[in-house]
Amino acid sequence: MPGGHVDAGEALYVAAARELAEETGVHVPVGALHQIGVWDQVDRDPRGRYVTFAYMAVVPDGTPANAGDDARTARWWPLDELPDELAFDHADIISAVVIPNS
Repeated sequence: MPGGHVDAGEALYVAAARELAEETGVHVPVGALHQIGVWDQVDRDPRGRYVTFAYMAVVPDGTPANAGDDARTARWWPLDELPDELAFDHADIISAVVIPNS
């Protein structure tokens, strides 16, 4: 779940596509992003006040993910093999994803 800050004057979906590319090497056109929700609960992140606008994109099987920028690692996880504990409210965000028919 790559993420980051929105640059001044940058649209949210443009920031989402940029962060995905910077942190994983996965490039998707902004039109391929689908907003799945907004998470803005107070104290959801111990680092400070953050609001998350979450997007998803469907990419072809076998698309490589490589850590870049400020990411330590990048990899794909099958949904049924995710770690028991995820950071912050990331499990809630993943649960909100509805994958379109392929």
